[in-house]
Amino acid sequence: MLSPVITLSIFQKQPNPQACSTGEVIFEEGQSGDFMFGIVEGEVEILVNNKVVETISAGEVFGTGVLVGVKNRTYTAIAKTDCKLAFLDEKRFLFAVQETPMFALNVIKNYSERLSRMQHML
Repeated sequence: MLSPVITLSIFQKQPNPQACSTGEVIFEEGQSGDFMFGIVEGEVEILVNNKVVETISAGEVFGTGVLVGVKNRTYTAIAKTDCKLAFLDEKRFLFAVQETPMFALNVIKNYSERLSRMQHML
C-alpha cells in the first residue's frame, strides 16, 4: 500500500521549506524548473489552461515532470491556502529514491494518476 505519510516524511526532512500565501503562484505552465515540491502544510490548486483540474494537500507532490525528462511545467500551481512547501532538486530526489524505494513508487503513482486525470479533462 502506497502512503502519503512516507512522502510527507521525506519532505519534512528537507531544509528551508518555502512559505506561500493564499493565491500565490508557485510556478506557471510553460516555465522551466529544476525541482519538485511536496506539500508539508496547506493546499495547492493545479490549473491547466487557467482551469482548476485538481486540489492537492499535505503529503502530495507536484512538479515532478521536470525531474523525469519533461522540459517545462505542464500546468500552473497556485497556493489555495497558506502553505509550507519543501522541494527536491535532482540530487536530493535521487538520494530519497535510493534511501526509500517506496517514495519512488509514491511519486510514480502520483505522476501517472495526475497525467491520466489531465488527459481525460482535455
